[in-house]
Amino acid sequence: MANAPFLPLQPLADELLPCLPAACTDGSHDRAHIQRVWSNARRIQAKEGGDLEILLAATVLHDCVAVEKNSPLRDRASTLSAQRAAAILTGMGWPAARIEQVAHAVQTHSYSAGIAPLSLEAKILQDSDRLDAIGAMGVARCFYVAGRMGSSLYDVKNPMAEGRDYRDNQFAIEHFHTKLLKLASGFQTAEGARLATLRHERLASFLDDFMDEIGTA
Repeated sequence: MANAPFLPLQPLADELLPCLPAACTDGSHDRAHIQRVWSNARRIQAKEGGDLEILLAATVLHDCVAVEKNSPLRDRASTLSAQRAAAILTGMGWPAARIEQVAHAVQTHSYSAGIAPLSLEAKILQDSDRLDAIGAMGVARCFYVAGRMGSSLYDVKNPMAEGRDYRDNQFAIEHFHTKLLKLASGFQTAEGARLATLRHERLASFLDDFMDEIGTA
């Protein structure tokens, strides 16, 4: 099982994974992230249905063009990945209609893009990717990315951001308010929403504990 994390479609994953950027330096969007998104997708698909082959291809390729969080191209990252995914699948001889299904799921998975998913597979991928941004893993990824971007943990002079807008590009904990705590309300599937509720509670609990430990709660 450890050597086949993309069951029941490991052979297809083995074809697609070499198409990803060779040198991934972002540990929040690495192969482990892809494996977690696939695990989420399988859990949701088991309840909601959907085409597993489309889901697998979209999951593996959803970040196939790497764009940093602080890049001016960030809101176009999923569109660039969708275009690249379509080119990869075209080269593999996939039918045009199925390529379009994968490309749509890839393009609409992104929070930054703000494009609504229309197909069931696209809804499942969006939910699966967002589940990895909340809960315990969401906490870990938040602080990991903040460290890569050179942010502080919190504003020591004003940890509650009283009287000003949140500055999540400077203070990691403020990303909870600008994005993470908002994610659970936007899930597309019933099973995704159920899982999101559980993970949202973990986020909120962590934030309460964090504020208590720095002496503000």
